[in-house]
Amino acid sequence: MSQKTSNVEFAHRVHEQGHHQGSPDRRATWVGIAEAVLLSIVAVATAWSGYEAARWEGVSARHYSLASRMNVLAQEKSTLAGQDRLYDIATFNSWIAAKTGGNEALATIYQRRFRPEYAAAFAAWQKLDPLKSPSAPAGPIFMPEYVNANAQEAGKFARESKDYFDKGVSTREIGDNYVKVTVLLATVLLLTALSQRFEILGPRVAVVAVAFGLLIISTYWIVTLPRA
Repeated sequence: MSQKTSNVEFAHRVHEQGHHQGSPDRRATWVGIAEAVLLSIVAVATAWSGYEAARWEGVSARHYSLASRMNVLAQEKSTLAGQDRLYDIATFNSWIAAKTGGNEALATIYQRRFRPEYAAAFAAWQKLDPLKSPSAPAGPIFMPEYVNANAQEAGKFARESKDYFDKGVSTREIGDNYVKVTVLLATVLLLTALSQRFEILGPRVAVVAVAFGLLIISTYWIVTLPRA
């Protein structure tokens, strides 16, 4: 009889333990839900951050390419401007030699060979009676009227090259910031995976809380950073 009673009590205890183990801890359930939500948000945020980082990298590369192109054009125009200046000086020196040598016909020929831009400055220089007036500029290239279109275009292309380069640096920094966000989100993912290894609820909650804090920071950066 006592043996039968003992068996009944044992079975009752096993039933109670099974019933107790089958009732999940409400707090652990909520922590599990929080981890699932955290992983879902991190997955979406990581994909978006990586997408933006790739797009900004493309924008930066395009700006650098345009900066390089404008720089090449600036150098080409600068070379042509130097050649124009040398031509102007050479023809002017020949004109001076013919003029002072009394060869008016040859001087006229050289004068006809002046470039249109240089001819305008030469006409203004002639009005100052430079061959007699010591206060006149040494030559037309020193006159305010002297303009070199190739030099002006070279300056324009150089400024555009600098602007594109600055934009390339700026957009690259934005892309780098998105990469930083991606790294931070990877840390959130690591902490979430780590929290699931804890059987004790306290440390698990603490790790999830830290992960949520990092996720909030990452989300703020994603919301405030420019979009490509």
